[in-house]
Amino acid sequence: MTDANEQAPYPGFDITTPSIARTYDYLIGGKDNFAVDRAFGDRFINELPGSPVIATDNRAVLVRAVDQIVRTTPIRQFIDLGSGLPTANNVHQVAQRFAPETKVVYVDNDPIVLAHGRALLAENDNTKVIQADLRDPQSVFKDQAVQSLIDFEKPVGVIFSAVLHHVNDDEDPAGIVSFWSDRIASGSHVFVSHFRSQNDPRSQELEQVLQGSLGRGRWRTDDQILALFGDTFTVLEPGLVAAAEWRNDEEPDDLTDYQQLIAAVLAVKN
Repeated sequence: MTDANEQAPYPGFDITTPSIARTYDYLIGGKDNFAVDRAFGDRFINELPGSPVIATDNRAVLVRAVDQIVRTTPIRQFIDLGSGLPTANNVHQVAQRFAPETKVVYVDNDPIVLAHGRALLAENDNTKVIQADLRDPQSVFKDQAVQSLIDFEKPVGVIFSAVLHHVNDDEDPAGIVSFWSDRIASGSHVFVSHFRSQNDPRSQELEQVLQGSLGRGRWRTDDQILALFGDTFTVLEPGLVAAAEWRNDEEPDDLTDYQQLIAAVLAVKN
């Protein structure tokens, strides 16, 4: 589905296929999306009423995680893998409010993320955005912006916010986490939020919508999500829990079925 009045931002840009980043932007109230993304997002809104809370819960837990990392640890550098489009309370904004010297690299494979990110960060020397695919961690690691901004001899915050469930099993999500584990210093923190399967009809409905439109996506059980960390991390309290509950000072009301489907966890490298 396309809108005849919409124009691609530059030649060759595809506005006929939904983008995960742009659909997420639409669901949390952003404006950097196209008709095809809104149509995909509307499937969640209309076919699965109540499901967009997953997007807002995920953004809120990311903000809490970054805030707590920067306030309670010496970490002053982050890599946000699969960052999506800039919105309010991005990683650099949350961290730099407390520690202005914090350095952040955003990584996403959507070209519109690169364009908008660079415009947003034009005057922020401590923050960069690169276009790369998190499934090719070697290319991310070797990128000039990553190497110039991130000191891997010091602890790093690595963010996988709602992205590893878009990595199929045959693309080795555990291997992606392991790649970064091998390159970050002891004391580094890794944050993961992930769709989780509870083997019920509700989660299966959501998985079918995602698979049908994007052709990818993998719900994982709690044990499968925790296994992504391997043996080199210690999972911090409260463990893997619903995103709305993770270190939330404002205790949420009884969670909806949808809110149970997005979980969050923070771990420290031993």
